Amino acid sequence: MSDAQISHSPRALARRVTAQALYQWLVNTTPPETLLKQFREQDDGLGRADPVYFDALLNGVIGQAHDLTMALVPHLDRPLAQIDPVEHAVLLLGAYELLHEPSVPWRVIVNECINLTKLFGSEEGFKYVNGVLDKMARKARPAEVAA
Repeated sequence: MSDAQISHSPRALARRVTAQALYQWLVNTTPPETLLKQFREQDDGLGRADPVYFDALLNGVIGQAHDLTMALVPHLDRPLAQIDPVEHAVLLLGAYELLHEPSVPWRVIVNECINLTKLFGSEEGFKYVNGVLDKMARKARPAEVAA
C-alpha cells in the first residue's frame, strides 16, 4: 500500500496505533493500562495521533471485547479462532466504531479498516474485513447505509 493511500489525520493515526495495540493485546494478552503507557512513552509512539481518541478506542474495544465479538459472530464465515490476529484486531476496532461512534460515517470506518488490514494484514485479508464490516454496518446502521 502506498503512503498516498494512508490517511495521516490524527484520528486515522489513532486507529492505526490502536490496531497495533489491539494486536499486541490479542497475541500477548498485554493489560490495557500497560499498552496505554507503552504507546504513550515510546519515542513517537503516538506521533501525531489523537491521544484522546486512541484512549477511547483502546479502552472501548478492550472493555467491550465480548459484546463486540458477539456482534461480529453472525457476520463471520469461520470461527474467530481461525481469523488472523491482525484481521481480528481490525474487526474489533471497526465493530466498536460502528456501534459506538455514530459521528463517524460508516464508510469512513470501513475504508479505514480496509487500509489498516492492507497495511498490517495478509495480502487478501482486507477483502474479508470489508465483507464482514459491510454486513455489520447494514445491520448496525441501516438508515445510514441505505442513504
